[in-house]
This record gives sequence, structure tokens and C-alpha cells, in this order.
Amino acid sequence: MENNSIEMSLLDAEERELVEFIFSSIPAEDRRGLTPDDVLFVLDMMDDYLEEQGLLREDPQAGEMEYLDGEVDETEQLNYVLAAAQEEHRAISGVQVQLIQDAELQYGIKKGYYSEEE
Repeated sequence: MENNSIEMSLLDAEERELVEFIFSSIPAEDRRGLTPDDVLFVLDMMDDYLEEQGLLREDPQAGEMEYLDGEVDETEQLNYVLAAAQEEHRAISGVQVQLIQDAELQYGIKKGYYSEEE
């Protein structure tokens, strides 16, 4: 996987690992036309959705983003991401977004951020 973009070069090691994990988890036939930048875009839009829903906020003391407990409507989140992708003229399909969502969850489980039930 090539990381030639400026956006990718600004990521820390863990963020880069996440994007690489997700990108490599997507089957080759579903990855056509998709770039690591697109994966990063989808992750950013997923976070934007969570922020709008009140499920993600910045912890002023730690200076880091904090995920709050709550239910995520994955269909609504998918539609949010697809609308944002369309606005940005990115050719990202619903299947690709779902695969990114699933891979992000698997990465989180692998790292211990999420439990299997989530």
C-alpha cells in the first residue's frame, strides 16, 4: 500500500496502522478504485457523524477525543458518509463504506477497544 498523500503522512503510527489494517482487510474486488485516503476520509466522516450525534467529544483535560456510550445507527451513519463522499466527488460505494465500518470494528476488537458484543 502506498502512502503518498499528505493526509496519510500526517497520521501517527497507530492511525497509519488502522488505515493499513482496514485497507488490506477489504477484498481486492471491493477495493477497486479505493485508496488509503478514501479509507481515512470514511473514518473521518464516521467520527463527524458520531460527533453530531453526541457520541464523540473532545476531552478538554486530555486534549483527546473521547467516545461516549450510546447506540450508533449504522444505516444512518452509512448514509451520512455516502452523502459526504458525494459532496467531495469521491467514488465510494455503500459496500466499501460497510466494509470499512466492519474492518474498523474488527481492528477495535483486536486492539481491545471494543468487546465482541458491540
